[in-house]
Amino acid sequence: MNLVKALGSVGGLTLASRILALVRDSLAARYVGAGFAADAFNGVAFRLPNMFRALFAEGAFSAAFVPMFNKKAEGEEGVSEAFRFAERALALLFPILVLFTAVLLVAAWPLTLLLSGGFARQHPTADQLAYAVTLSRITIPYLALISLASLLGGILNSLDRFWVNAAAPALLNIAMITGLFFFHGANDYETAQVQAISVTVGGVLQLVWLLLACRRVGVSLRLRMPRIDPDIRELFKRIVPAAAGAGAAQINLLISTSLAGHFLASGSITYIYYADRLNQLPLGMIGIGLGTVLLPTVSRMLVRGQDAEAMDTQNRGIELALFLTIPAAVAFIVASEPIVRGLFQYGRFTAEDARLCSWALSAFSLGLPSYVLVKVLTPGYYARGDTKTPVRFAMISIAINIAANIALIPTIGHVGPPLATALASTINVAMLYATLRKRGHFRADAQLKRRIPRLAIAAMLMGGLVFAFDRLLDPWLTGSVYHRYAALAMLVGSGCALYGIACFATGAYRIADLKALVARRGAARQD
Repeated sequence: MNLVKALGSVGGLTLASRILALVRDSLAARYVGAGFAADAFNGVAFRLPNMFRALFAEGAFSAAFVPMFNKKAEGEEGVSEAFRFAERALALLFPILVLFTAVLLVAAWPLTLLLSGGFARQHPTADQLAYAVTLSRITIPYLALISLASLLGGILNSLDRFWVNAAAPALLNIAMITGLFFFHGANDYETAQVQAISVTVGGVLQLVWLLLACRRVGVSLRLRMPRIDPDIRELFKRIVPAAAGAGAAQINLLISTSLAGHFLASGSITYIYYADRLNQLPLGMIGIGLGTVLLPTVSRMLVRGQDAEAMDTQNRGIELALFLTIPAAVAFIVASEPIVRGLFQYGRFTAEDARLCSWALSAFSLGLPSYVLVKVLTPGYYARGDTKTPVRFAMISIAINIAANIALIPTIGHVGPPLATALASTINVAMLYATLRKRGHFRADAQLKRRIPRLAIAAMLMGGLVFAFDRLLDPWLTGSVYHRYAALAMLVGSGCALYGIACFATGAYRIADLKALVARRGAARQD
């Protein structure tokens, strides 16, 4: 499999979805702002579905299910046995999700208080707390919908239909954009409720999309009576540790949000949320795309005994991750305020809101490479059936995050949680990398060692020029929507061009590399 081509398909669709998410968040900033209603939706009602999607749909279930599905597909009976395994998984997963959803709906009040830290500094009234609980109850069904979708998406990924699963999240964003644009209410409270309804509608659309896609490739899973056999026992045994291992960043963010809700003033949760959404743009395109492609690819190689090819694939995965995330991190650090102003500063979202949000973005961005590398390194464990080691490291990472939050929030306020998240993620990556290397499951090759320092230098050169250039575009960033997007497009375009030139100037990439890439694409077309 061509890793660049596969990542281009998944990453391109994920990027399109994240751009739609930026449009969604721009509309939310305009119509909801950064008050209690925004904090209630962003910090609780939408945080829970986002976290569960990352932990389960993009993390635990894929990490546990895909290697087992691929192993059965490579066996004597082929894909027919793999499909029977998927049906058995669905038979047990479905009633568990129904029960889980019912429990969460009943426990929505304490759950809301836990996720928000009680909104202690905002001193909410009983009606406001009831409103936050209502938003949570509206979005909770999304958890079951996205979990069922993850089963179908895992099957499609194993069949190399990566693009279908990658396109599904766009439907959630389309549903939310439609709700915000056409059905926003007279005030921020009414509009936040429309957002919550749109989340569950988006979940229905995602599940239907994947059901239809499975039907088109001949996959039709039937609901059976649940039965726990050795395969299902092994699947669920892997899911629990994989949830914490793959979702350490989301767990850290959840803890950070809860502490922010308890200790910080109104709007802090929303500043952190919007900063995280911007941070998720490259993470979604690169990290989720690489994780989606690497896990089934590496697991198949290991089943076939192609250890050298698997290690080369991981090296190229890290190379791609750093090639794209290092400049993104530098750009978000040096141009965070212009980016936030251009996207969010209008309507109910003020200039002061934009300034405070930009500080959180810069802090998050310090950990951007590590957030992506977690997605690249964990398949090296999951493909070998090891879901326990990542969870140990995740627990250490979470403990570091909590300690850093407690230390930083009293000193630097709402910047503390993003900075703590970045620190915890970086330490998690260091542990994942060191253990893979110690076990002989990963070794950085000469090409990767040569390129990393050159990529860092190229990114810093680009950052210096972007820092100077964004001052020229400043007047446009608070003008009309067209002026804003034109200025942001010029900022991003010039940054990409400068980084590309710097990569060649520093020797990170050479003309010969481009010729080799063109030659490989030509050969692929002929095949």
